[in-house]
Amino acid sequence: MRQQFLIPTMVICGMVLSACEKESEEEKVERTYQEVNVIDETNLNEVLLTAADPNEAVTYFKGAAAKNPGRIDLQRGLAISLTRAKRTTEAASAWKKVTTMKGASNVDRVEYAAASVRAGDWSTAKSTLDSVPPTYETFQRYRLEAVVADSSKDWKRADHFYETAVGLTTRPGSVMNNWGYSKLSRGDYADAERLFSEAIRQDKSLFTAKNNLVLARAAQGNYNMPVVPLTQVERAMLLNTMGISAIKQGDITTAKNLFREAIATHPQHYEEAVRSLRALEEA
Repeated sequence: MRQQFLIPTMVICGMVLSACEKESEEEKVERTYQEVNVIDETNLNEVLLTAADPNEAVTYFKGAAAKNPGRIDLQRGLAISLTRAKRTTEAASAWKKVTTMKGASNVDRVEYAAASVRAGDWSTAKSTLDSVPPTYETFQRYRLEAVVADSSKDWKRADHFYETAVGLTTRPGSVMNNWGYSKLSRGDYADAERLFSEAIRQDKSLFTAKNNLVLARAAQGNYNMPVVPLTQVERAMLLNTMGISAIKQGDITTAKNLFREAIATHPQHYEEAVRSLRALEEA
């Protein structure tokens, strides 16, 4: 009788062990699939953050973040995508959420400050930057510090941060242009001219710096074209800018001559300069 009971018991144990082995194998396969999915998802995230249409990336990350609300990488992807899509208000809100999540870094806080600047929320930008420790020293951080200081007309602080930012990048053209515009807004035209010239030397493609340069020169009564690399269209546009500056300073004769030169220089019909010249002649 004992043998009769023993055999079923052994069979049951064998079935249990077999089931355990089977379950273990299934778990192993499932784990392998999960690992593959994570790799595929990582690659997809990278593609969406760089090559994809920003609004498509927003849709993807919004859905993924809703399904996995605790994953900071997905929320960060959403914030980056909204920034790329120029959806300013939403981007600021998304970056704010990132900074509250476990694993948030100083990089995230600086990005939130940048999003706040783009949204025109200067007080949030300042308080966010203040929360970043002074030991975190990057170009992006100091560039934003300078812009925020500019917004409150704290010129000494702004100059300090602009100078620091310039020293932390190998491509300082854009920040030099911002610094020059700061000087221009203060009425420091000579220093603004110097900074715009340096910005153009650093990056010859910066048309904004070229336009700002002629504004700084015109403000000093200098309507001569600066010696910088220019296309024919750019030259015509700068002549038009100087013409507008001449009007603001009450030099109507000079303005007319500059508009005429702009019209003659432009390779196509330059409607903006034509309208300005016609308005002056009719007046």
